[in-house]
Parts: sequence; C-alpha cells; structure tokens
Amino acid sequence: MRITKIETFTVSAGWKNWLFVHVHTDAGLIGLGEGTLNGFIKTTEAAVHELSHLMIGQDPTQITHLAKRLLDSVSLDGGHIHRTAIATIEVACWDILGQSLNVPIYQLLGGKMRESVLGYANGWYRTERTPEHFVRAAEAVVTRGFHALKLDPFGTAQGFIDDTDLQLSYDILAAIREKIPALLILIDVHGRFTEADALRAARKIAPIGIYWWEEPTTREREQPVNAVAAQCPIRVATGEMYDTVGQFYTLAVGGGVNIFQPEPMSLGGIGPTMAVAGLAQAHGSYIAPHQSGGPVATAVCLQLAACVPNFLIQEHFDSFNDAWTQDLVTWAPTLDPKNGHLSLPTAPGLGLKLNLDVARAHPYDPNAYLNVFEHGWEKRLGKTASSAVKPAKKRKR
Repeated sequence: MRITKIETFTVSAGWKNWLFVHVHTDAGLIGLGEGTLNGFIKTTEAAVHELSHLMIGQDPTQITHLAKRLLDSVSLDGGHIHRTAIATIEVACWDILGQSLNVPIYQLLGGKMRESVLGYANGWYRTERTPEHFVRAAEAVVTRGFHALKLDPFGTAQGFIDDTDLQLSYDILAAIREKIPALLILIDVHGRFTEADALRAARKIAPIGIYWWEEPTTREREQPVNAVAAQCPIRVATGEMYDTVGQFYTLAVGGGVNIFQPEPMSLGGIGPTMAVAGLAQAHGSYIAPHQSGGPVATAVCLQLAACVPNFLIQEHFDSFNDAWTQDLVTWAPTLDPKNGHLSLPTAPGLGLKLNLDVARAHPYDPNAYLNVFEHGWEKRLGKTASSAVKPAKKRKR
C-alpha cells in the first residue's frame, strides 16, 4: 500500500479555524488527521503540502519510519509548525493502519485500559466576566452532565495582576464553588504570570479548592514552572506548548509537576505522545492531554485515553462549539451524566470520518483565532467580534 495524494481542508468554527487532512492510498483507504494550531492554520496547511513530496509513494503503515522521514529530511527543525504538520500525517497513517486491520488505534497500542474517561469542559464560559454570569454558565455545564470544568478568570492580566483584578477572579471562582460544591474546578493561567504573581494568585485562590493550576508561568523555559510547583498550594499541570519529548524530560528532572499535558498535534502525533506517557509513568506522574482543536483531535486523545495506564482526565471543547460542528464528523463521544465520563471510539482506525459537505460550507476565516490578552476574549466570538463594527454617528446638521 502506498500514499497517492494529500488533501487539506480548512474549516472556520467561528472563534477558531481547524485544519483537517486526508491521506489517500492506492488501496482505496483514506486516513484522517488534524493539524490545528491557533492562528497558524494556513501556515500549517502550507507546511503539509511542502512536505508532501516526502510522503507520496511511501507506505503509510510504516508510521514511525515516515514520521522520522518528515522530521529529518529537511535537515532543519521547523519547530511547532513542523511537528504539527507531521502530526496531521502521522495520525492519518495510524487511521489507515487501523482500518486495514479492522481495529481501533488503541488496539494497536496495547488494547484498552478503561471503557470511558473523565472529561472536563472548556470553552463554556462565553459570557461577561462577572461572578453572576460565570455561575449561570457553570450551571449549564453541570446540566449537560459534566463533573469538571476549566476556566481562566484573569481577564487580560499579563506578568502581574493588580489587587482589584485578582479579587474579581477570586470572586468568580468562589461564586462557582458556593453554587456547585462538588464540582472539580481547573484553572488555566495561560502562561500569564511571573513566578512571584503565579504564587501570589495561587495562594489567594487555593482555599476555594482547585483541582489544578495550569501553565502558571512563562512558556520560554520549563524551569520557572518547576520553581512555582515546588511552592504552590495547588497541584501544577503544564506542557501543552511543548513540541518535543525532551522538554517533558526537562520538566520531569526539574520536579514538582506530576500532571503532564502533551498536545498530540504539537508533538508530532500519537507516537511522541505515547513516549511522553511512558516518561510520565517512569516519573510517577500522569498525562492529561491538551485538546482545544476540532473533533478529529478529540478522537486522537480518546484513543490515547483508552490505552494509556497513567491517563488522568480529558479536556473537552466539542460540546460548546456551534451546533453545526456536530455534523462535521460521523462520530462524537457521549457524556455520562452519572460520572462525567466521555465514551471512547470503537470503529476501526481513528473511529470517525469527515463530512466534506459540512467542512466546505464553513471555509477558513482569517479573523477566527483566539487572543487571551484582548478584552472580552472570554466570549470566544472570533469572526463575530471582528465583524461587529459599530455604526458611525450621524453628523449634526
């Protein structure tokens, strides 16, 4: 079996664009992958096509060989975009291999460890930054069946956060906790703070009862998060921006962090993410993959959830995207309201197909990206925000 063609599809989900890839073979099998990287969809798409000459004619079932070929053959490390482009192909090849053997991908990785996995909601708080608005939105999340949710309550703070802004963030979280006592609350700091203010904010918020404190410091180096973790009253999670397995090794050596957050698309796909899972297991830690892309990336994470022993919890945006996105693919996980668990795919390969008619009906939008340092970003309006131009005032005559 050989690769004959690479197709890419860019889709606007309103607040973010998604990139999907079809890898065609001479056996008639088509593999599906995703390479979503916020703000760099067209760039990543171009990278996929620029690497295509290294794929055509290759055996898609020799996944490790092909992924290494795509990484090494340009004789330069293209970083985050390079590995995201590789991930789109690597995942599609796993999909092809699973289809060819009539088994889900997780069966190729050792088989199932569990029948479902705890999920946490994200993308749910498209509302005003007040305690009242956030509580109403959180109640709607629980009504859907989630037992855990994640939020960033810090507005546009960067580096340092003033007392007034920190108090508002505290009030939002305290209001949610008071209204829904048993809810698991996860905080995403989005790499906002200096070490000093990451600890200052954590110490202020910790009494509310927080499940984890994610990406509390700069993304420039791994060491600052280790320094924060050593003193933080909340367990620290990080790793979504790492694009090499070696960065997780540095994180492990630094100590203090026991929740690793590999992003399969950023790392180059399923193989490198499994390597991080093994590293985390040797470190006595757990993985909780980052996933803020589309439904194909969700399926990738759930394939991993099925087979990775030290898998903790899975991020889930899909339930809060526009309704039409439910028709974009042929399978989506269900949520069990009794325990907040997401179901796992069971069909061969990745477990789902792309609906091309739906994809083509929602083309790429250059304004669809997320900027967490822009006022009102919590609403995740994307294109809507950019097109909401206020009418000009009439001149007085």
